[in-house]
Amino acid sequence: MNDASEATHVQDPGEEGFSAEQIDTSRPHPARMYDYWLGGQDNYEVDRRAADGVAALLPDIYPAARENRGFLHRAVRAVTRRGIRQIIDVGTGIPTSPNTHEVARAVDPGVRVAYVDNDPIVSAYAGAKLTSTGNAAFALADVRDPRAILGHPAVAGLIDFGQPVALLLVALLHFVPDEADPGGLVAALTEPLPPGSCVVISHGTTDFHDAERLAAVEKVYEGAAATLTLRPRERILDFFQGWDLLEPGLVQPPFWRPEKPVPDDPVLRGLGFWSGVAVRP
Repeated sequence: MNDASEATHVQDPGEEGFSAEQIDTSRPHPARMYDYWLGGQDNYEVDRRAADGVAALLPDIYPAARENRGFLHRAVRAVTRRGIRQIIDVGTGIPTSPNTHEVARAVDPGVRVAYVDNDPIVSAYAGAKLTSTGNAAFALADVRDPRAILGHPAVAGLIDFGQPVALLLVALLHFVPDEADPGGLVAALTEPLPPGSCVVISHGTTDFHDAERLAAVEKVYEGAAATLTLRPRERILDFFQGWDLLEPGLVQPPFWRPEKPVPDDPVLRGLGFWSGVAVRP
């Protein structure tokens, strides 16, 4: 494992085995759609059209994206305050400051972060926006291949699996269809994590919107780089099996350890996401 004081080299896109010409701009990508909802600029017309189509069906997707991002930040602070000093952020998406390493290092500058995403655009930005400060690395890999993630030099060379790790799966698992066994993937990714480790999950749900509208949203994603599979709360709870949920349990993003009072807003109470953080006993 790299020494904590050593800057980690991150491969450029060519080293990862693809060129800029291989970035697929013919289909919307969920990471770039999410970037658009957050007000980012790293998206294409095809992404904006799909994102607008979702927003026409679910106008609360904008606050949902913002609140999910806020949950990520609070969860990262929470796990680092518990003493965790290494993080694997799978499905990190288009870099949007403050990123995971920035939030974590505000608590402890020595936190190491391994970023993982399957979008070449994220890899293209990684050197400039995610890993340039050292003690961070990027792996171009897919959540559906846990061995490739855990064995990737950017992860295996940075993360010490003999010490607690925080695994982030934020707004990711709803892009894994049932036939790909998302529960099995979570189990495989968390298998090497020792006691005291944390898993951070947020997931889109079927619990707050009518089925017809959600079916139309899923239809939009059929033409995207990843399909959408929304799940009820009890299915999402299954991903934490064998772990102890931290207070306040599995809740909607605005209500996970808010740092200021949450407005009594029906939009926030109806956001279609569940989020939680759990620790391995």
